[in-house]
Amino acid sequence: MKGEKPLSGLKVLEMGQLIAGPFTTRVLAEFGAEVIKVEPPGKGDPIREWRHIYEGSSLWWRIQSRNKKSITINLKSEEGQQIIQELVKTCDVVVENFKPGTLEKWNLGYDRLSKINPRLILVRVSGYGQDGPYKEKPGFGSIGESMGGLRYITGYPDRPPTRVGISLGDSLAAMYSIIGALMALYHRDVNGTGEGQVIDVALYEAVFSLMEGSLLEYDKLGVMRERTGSSLPGVAPTNTYPCADGKYIVIGGNRDSIFKRLMIVIGREDLANNPELATNSGRAKQADVLDEAITQWTKNLPFEKVLATLDAVRVPAGGIYSMEDIVNDPHYQAREMIQSFPLNEKEEIKIPGIIPKMSKTPGETEWLGPALGEHTDEVLLNWLDYDSDRIESLRAKGAI
Repeated sequence: MKGEKPLSGLKVLEMGQLIAGPFTTRVLAEFGAEVIKVEPPGKGDPIREWRHIYEGSSLWWRIQSRNKKSITINLKSEEGQQIIQELVKTCDVVVENFKPGTLEKWNLGYDRLSKINPRLILVRVSGYGQDGPYKEKPGFGSIGESMGGLRYITGYPDRPPTRVGISLGDSLAAMYSIIGALMALYHRDVNGTGEGQVIDVALYEAVFSLMEGSLLEYDKLGVMRERTGSSLPGVAPTNTYPCADGKYIVIGGNRDSIFKRLMIVIGREDLANNPELATNSGRAKQADVLDEAITQWTKNLPFEKVLATLDAVRVPAGGIYSMEDIVNDPHYQAREMIQSFPLNEKEEIKIPGIIPKMSKTPGETEWLGPALGEHTDEVLLNWLDYDSDRIESLRAKGAI
């Protein structure tokens, strides 16, 4: 869908690699920001070679860098650092996710950049933040998920902690980076302060922020949340249940009125009318009993029959989708969450739609992840007014 985008006119410089920083700028680019992605000459961002390769580059790269312009700059060279300083003069936001101190080593710390552009907003994503005793340690999203408390409670109690099969910690940090950047822009432009600032996002803190009441429960009651598999202690009934055809269904029957409807439809009016189960606190004490009653019903019916029955009485339920299920689901299709986009002159590729959906200023995919350095000359010409001779000189020196 064409049209004005909410971040049109916003200029963003990305000096990041892999996931957290680039995911931040991906969303900004989807909603109209002009994102210039700085990559090292040679191989560029390592994510270009991650996971599955198709026609010479990672399929993940194609979506992670959609709508971005790629330029190659050697940030270790004085000439490369000078280019960044000149680009910063016209930037609104810089996003980086190097180890703390790296920008300073390259003469690109905020003290220096803010003197060039006092309105600059610098988003810094790292494993442990820009200060504290761990700031020098390398940190990936997997470590953030572990130290943030998520992995301790993920899995089954009789097995080692496990992970979610995506880079959840990085993506969470990216979301906070986006929120921080937009709040800083509001403070600068809408509140009229004209001030830039630093947004400091740590991976482990992004994960820790989602730990619900765990800290308070530990502090006041000495209670530690533990691994509980597919159940959620203290909330009942809500779990994953087997069906007769080998499939599983997730059922959330934990609201009082929903619980009654669920028990009635599975033929357990005795449980529906039991005063001890009228509220969640009572149901939580008998969660095993309720799970067993639901299992006795689901295991004798195929998945589709279970789902249709629960849908009819407005009990929240759903399947555990594979990517094949997602691609073929009519609701995903109706919401345009599975889109086709030209990959080259001969074929198309399915890509995920853009969220959130905005009625007046929607985001869109304009192009997929670019070739390495595809826009170097364009950016230096249009942003900095370099002439072709200067560009070739920089290229000969290895600065670009």
